[in-house]
Amino acid sequence: MTTLLRVEGLTRLFGGLVAVNKVDFDVEEGKIIAIIGPNGAGKSTLFNLIGGTISPSSGKVFFAGNDITGWKPYSIARAGIARTFQTTALFEELPVYVNLVIGHRMRTRSGLWDVILHTPRQKREKNETTAKVLEVLEFTELGEYINAPAGSIPQEAQKRLAIGVALMGNPRLLLLDEPTGGVGMGETDNIIALIDRIRAKGVTVCVIEHKMRMIMSLADRIVALNFGVKIAEGDPQRVCDDPAVIEAYLGECIA
Repeated sequence: MTTLLRVEGLTRLFGGLVAVNKVDFDVEEGKIIAIIGPNGAGKSTLFNLIGGTISPSSGKVFFAGNDITGWKPYSIARAGIARTFQTTALFEELPVYVNLVIGHRMRTRSGLWDVILHTPRQKREKNETTAKVLEVLEFTELGEYINAPAGSIPQEAQKRLAIGVALMGNPRLLLLDEPTGGVGMGETDNIIALIDRIRAKGVTVCVIEHKMRMIMSLADRIVALNFGVKIAEGDPQRVCDDPAVIEAYLGECIA
């Protein structure tokens, strides 16, 4: 398997606090990797470092063989890494389809004069965007909400929409930060099915999640963090049985 993402010695300091401490792991193309750990373990900070929202104090991030350490978020997104956030980052007053259009904006090059002059590029990109919106609406099963304000649709549908916005950029790697947070167990199955479909399309997924039943059935590998340090890595059952992981969670993982 090809290594798509490589994290080497990644460290982030906030004053005297070490949020992420010399973390190493690889993500193989086409796989689903889960990042687990108790609250405050450094999981979201790790995603922020990979996505360029913050810069590492030390260490490296490699994507598709390129050193992307310190790149701006928009450059990392254009390179093929997309992400969602714990708090669903949507334009709540705008229709669902407009949120998806905005997600595709980084893949277009038309400027003001293209719009004013109706240039061939603007017409071509408009048609491409429309086709992509319809494709993602069908893929995420959000067609019934196409014209609804994003903030008015159910929470679980908003989670799928946030994933859909990320997919509009045609990523090779998708970082999902608690995609089922705030969603009931009965509705979690819809998101699990969507992530499975994403993997089937060849998109690699790295997911932060607390619902261990979901992770055990979904992930190919797990990386466990605690206090910013990697305490375990491997297949789901092996990590779940690791004494350090059990201690960090003060309980046992559930298969």
